[in-house]
Amino acid sequence: MRLRLLVLLLPVVWLGAAGLAPAIAQDAKPAATEATPAPAYATGDAWIDRQLEDIDAYARRYPASFVDELSRHLGLSRGYAEAVLRAPSWRPGDLYLACAWAHAVQGDCRDWVRAYSRNRALGWQAVLAGEGKPDNLAYRRVRHLIVASYDRWDRPITLDARLREQLGDAEQRLQRARAAHAPAAEPPAR
Repeated sequence: MRLRLLVLLLPVVWLGAAGLAPAIAQDAKPAATEATPAPAYATGDAWIDRQLEDIDAYARRYPASFVDELSRHLGLSRGYAEAVLRAPSWRPGDLYLACAWAHAVQGDCRDWVRAYSRNRALGWQAVLAGEGKPDNLAYRRVRHLIVASYDRWDRPITLDARLREQLGDAEQRLQRARAAHAPAAEPPAR
């Protein structure tokens, strides 16, 4: 029995040593396993689209930090965020945009999640326009929220000229954040 097993395994070991086994295994893979790229976000703002794609990468690497961001700063419960992210059709950037847009227009993130779920085939730009034409102020607020998230994540971000004018560079943003969280000075003693 051992001899038979040895005779059967010897060619496999020999092929592996010759470097042919990986090539044979690679050829045997079905073509259907290749990942298809996710569609672009198409929010109507190319800068936001690029950041949402990067947010997808960040959330895959740091899922707990991503859910923390949604919970602490965009007002979404952890359980709901985790449930939406488990749905195969939801990317982290989709959920981030739903919550950031809700925050920007003073709405509820869950409403935007439902709106996008119903109209996913139309894309984000159409969903955002579904409640009326999105104004530049809402896009600006979303852009500012994205920058604030990146700053909290200590993740590099490239700002366009308008955002640099509005928010300053990373050091200026950090100084403003520190000043905002610094303890208030005590009034002078009399």
